[in-house]
Amino acid sequence: MLKANTRWMIQSSDETFIQNLRENLSVTPLVASLLVNRGINSVEAAQEFLDTDSQTFHDPFLLKDMDKAVQRIQKAIHNNEHILVYGDYDADGVSSTTVLLTTLRKLGAKADFYIPNRFSEGYGPNEAAFRLAHERGFSLIITVDTGIAAVHEADIAKGLGVDLIITDHHEPGPVLPDALAIIHPKQPECMYPFKELAGVGVAFKLSHALLGEVPTDLLEVAAIGTIADLVALHGENRLIAKRGINQLKTTNRIGLKALLKIANVKLQEINEDTIGFALGPRINAVGRLQSADPAVDLLLSDNEEEAMMIAEEIDLLNKERQKLVNTMTEEAIEEVNTRFPIEQNPVLVIAKEGWNPGVVGIVASRLVDRFYRPTIVLSIDKEKGIAKGSARSIVGFDLFENLSTCRDILPHFGGHPMAAGMTLQLEDVNELRERLVEKAHMILTEDDFIPVTRVDVSCKLEDITVKSIEEMQQLSPFGMNNPKPIIHLEDMTLANVRKIGAEQNHLKIVFSQEEQQLDCVGFGMGYIHDELSPAVAVSAIGELTINEWNNLRKPQIMLKDLKVNQWQLFDFRGSRNVDHLISLLSSSEAGQIITFQSKTYEDLAQRGLDHKAFRVQSDEDAKNLDARDKHLLLLDIPSSIELLDGLFSKGKPARIYSVFQQEADHFFSTIPTRDHFKWYYGFLLKQGSFKLREQGELLAKHKGWTKETIEFMSQVFFELEFVTIENGVISTNSTSQKRDLSESKTYTQKQNQIELEKTLLYTSYMQLKQWFEQRFPLDAPVGV
Repeated sequence: MLKANTRWMIQSSDETFIQNLRENLSVTPLVASLLVNRGINSVEAAQEFLDTDSQTFHDPFLLKDMDKAVQRIQKAIHNNEHILVYGDYDADGVSSTTVLLTTLRKLGAKADFYIPNRFSEGYGPNEAAFRLAHERGFSLIITVDTGIAAVHEADIAKGLGVDLIITDHHEPGPVLPDALAIIHPKQPECMYPFKELAGVGVAFKLSHALLGEVPTDLLEVAAIGTIADLVALHGENRLIAKRGINQLKTTNRIGLKALLKIANVKLQEINEDTIGFALGPRINAVGRLQSADPAVDLLLSDNEEEAMMIAEEIDLLNKERQKLVNTMTEEAIEEVNTRFPIEQNPVLVIAKEGWNPGVVGIVASRLVDRFYRPTIVLSIDKEKGIAKGSARSIVGFDLFENLSTCRDILPHFGGHPMAAGMTLQLEDVNELRERLVEKAHMILTEDDFIPVTRVDVSCKLEDITVKSIEEMQQLSPFGMNNPKPIIHLEDMTLANVRKIGAEQNHLKIVFSQEEQQLDCVGFGMGYIHDELSPAVAVSAIGELTINEWNNLRKPQIMLKDLKVNQWQLFDFRGSRNVDHLISLLSSSEAGQIITFQSKTYEDLAQRGLDHKAFRVQSDEDAKNLDARDKHLLLLDIPSSIELLDGLFSKGKPARIYSVFQQEADHFFSTIPTRDHFKWYYGFLLKQGSFKLREQGELLAKHKGWTKETIEFMSQVFFELEFVTIENGVISTNSTSQKRDLSESKTYTQKQNQIELEKTLLYTSYMQLKQWFEQRFPLDAPVGV
């Protein structure tokens, strides 16, 4: 058995819907299943989802307060008022600032932008910044990707006589700011049909309303913020992302071209991963380490030399950010292991002085990946007496909802069910930890702490073709709520398994099913090679791709997880180097070393491994061991089959590692035949008595036997009462009765031992596996 690393939540499919889509859209069964499992059941909905070219954007004036906002902005432009776009320092905020500022300047507005410094000002609008804006002559402030929680700051603006328009997408609190206009699809009484826009999506809608038409030239920027902010990629977000990606492939925006060049991205290869792993992290890195202004300057730049200089600076900042994240992650893991063990902490709240508050969100994500617990990572500022941080969650624990119950100690916080940011007083950190731990104890179960992999569809190898994978790309761009499809394959055999890579840390498998084969690559999964036995049936999940090599295109699966539901036999008979195997089983929680011989156990004890070794000397010993789901290392040969049967009396092991070391090899030793016994007994009758100790070896040499053969036959005759043995002299017994050799315990044991050795040592792999299976209890399934 090989357990999966995560819980596979395989979606069930309605075959009626699938068949309907196949017939009406002429798509493969795989694509039809994926559409249905995304909740797209009708032909009309599927056509709309697949054909974004024919879709249109919603009327921006359906957003509450949009008319108020547009009228006030138009008035400001007409009166030459100074307008300040107040943004956020992440990729969504930078994109939002760029979109709205570009629009305002296109309309002739006197507009500038302001993004607060993460370190000196923190997240969101702040009083000092609003007062500074007023001093500099700004009479209208428009927030983008922020502001929905700025109740105090809105009051400050009103008191200063500065009009405030808020555009945001973060979860609204119970009290909304007193602003001139709030454009937010989730606010009460907002009738906008799509509620899940990113911050840049809301800014894009405001630009749409101001311009009177869809600002298609801004789609590439809007796509960056939409994808980087991990909002749901369906509805209008999908439209922004898909059209924006297509536009990005032919972009004329000088700043983006410079950033793509520095990231070594080819324009024709751009997709959602380009934004998620190349552009987004680099733009985010700026605001994480310093002022985010250069990121906006880059996106607005119309000078190639300036743009390349900024792009290079941003790339260096990203590399610095990566080093910083690695160091902080190591320190955070140490904090968890030494001070906040996960056994007592269903929620991790980790705080330390000196940590960079700009990257705590990434570190929190790393800790969730490592420990799979809702995690808050805080940077302590002792001088100010505060802690700033970010939180990331797991399925089943709504961060925003649970943090909302702590508003009395969280003066500044905001976010989503899966992510949040906050600032609190240093003395309240322990209180926050205690409250959230208590909440988690009430909400989460043990199963909730096992990572979940949502699997889209289960299929056979015959369903996977180049055509079906190409069709599957019609579902892109992939992201939140429209993830890259995870495919489930089961009951496959292994045509080939090997480790690859310079450090042999990757895995290459060729799966086989009926007459079909599929290449599989598992990056960083080379360790699985040693967890798979021959002829085993496996199940796997992964992402399908097309491998192109020498103009040959083949489907392949990028492995995410793999499991084996049946017990496995690993054959190490005849192996001279079992020390590695002993070490492996000793360090494994499921590992159990079994010895039947005292000398083997004593050798292990001398090496300090007796705590992992179980010595079986009797049927009672064997039956006392619970082998269910264990990884048994059978290190030496048992003295009887019954001892092995006893080992399995309580259940089937997950694995058996067969070594069966032994000093004497009974199978290939001289086995006396009945003619041997007949001659030897006749010899003893003629002699009357024979000095076995003194003359036994000479007799053996004379007959071409071994000394052990003479001693063995003598013991059998003694047990059958044919002879007596006293002081090394063997004499025949005149009163003996005729008896069969099988009545001798020594003779029977020898025969049984020979048969046992023949089975355990000299059968084929499959013969040995079948032999073990015959000995397992019928009602003892392997745990999965």
